[in-house]
Amino acid sequence: MSDFAASAVPLQGGYQGQTYAVSAGGEDAVLKLYLKDPGRAAVDAALLQLVRGLLPVPRVLDVKREGAPDDPPYLLTERLPGVNLEVYLATAGESERRRVGEQLGELLVRLSGMPFRSFGLFRDGDLGIEPLRGDLEQYVDSLDLGMTPAQREGLESVFTYAENLLAEGVERFCLVHSDFNPKNLLIDPETVRITGLIDWEFAHSGSPYADLGNLLRFSTDQVLAGAVLGVLRGSGLLRATGLGERLVDLGRAADLWALLDLATRAGAHEVATAAHRLVFRMADTGDLSAGRPDLDVVL
Repeated sequence: MSDFAASAVPLQGGYQGQTYAVSAGGEDAVLKLYLKDPGRAAVDAALLQLVRGLLPVPRVLDVKREGAPDDPPYLLTERLPGVNLEVYLATAGESERRRVGEQLGELLVRLSGMPFRSFGLFRDGDLGIEPLRGDLEQYVDSLDLGMTPAQREGLESVFTYAENLLAEGVERFCLVHSDFNPKNLLIDPETVRITGLIDWEFAHSGSPYADLGNLLRFSTDQVLAGAVLGVLRGSGLLRATGLGERLVDLGRAADLWALLDLATRAGAHEVATAAHRLVFRMADTGDLSAGRPDLDVVL
């Protein structure tokens, strides 16, 4: 690794390792050290190589697949141009947010078109899948969320609705980024073109609606969401199901597993705390939307 890094500046993002902006081989690069999940270095490298040319991801410059605590595995990639999309959207106008939403919809269509044969986690650099099976209610029973009996009953009604809705949807599995939201996207503010989809550490094989659910989890932007949904409804993802008008709920239903897992870490960071509040609103209302704004408004 010392052959590559001439300087290193810590970057935000990534929960499973440490990420740095470095100077490597005469170009700017990003170095990620895999401290908590060493085997993930090989998986992330394989995923980036798989989707390059289909999605805006960086070139892999070098990868160390095995290591020790004092010399961990790492992934070295080019540093993509652009600014953080979350920062950009804070001041973007309506037309710019609509253009961003259309591009996000196109990225979601591409992800949903990358099929896998089973639901699960990638276990190695060959992208073999460790199948995951489980019952959502049983999973919640294993968690200590501190809910009253009435709240648990309300949450169970949400689960029942979500599972029934997903059973009507597309019955296949695809590549899921699993952290598909503005903090993990880059954009060129001059051209309003998305230049990067980064931080693949939670990617797995799962529901074609999961990334949409992640994107819209806390969203209140009807312009951006409407543009995303318009692209998805025009794609082949929904034509055979007749569920286009329930697309937001499909996303929220597919996002429940990740939302609950995030809620168990309330207090660790702002997003986990917000997830915890959202789960409790679902429990109090017995409603999957939990009072979130209607994002299906046609503008």
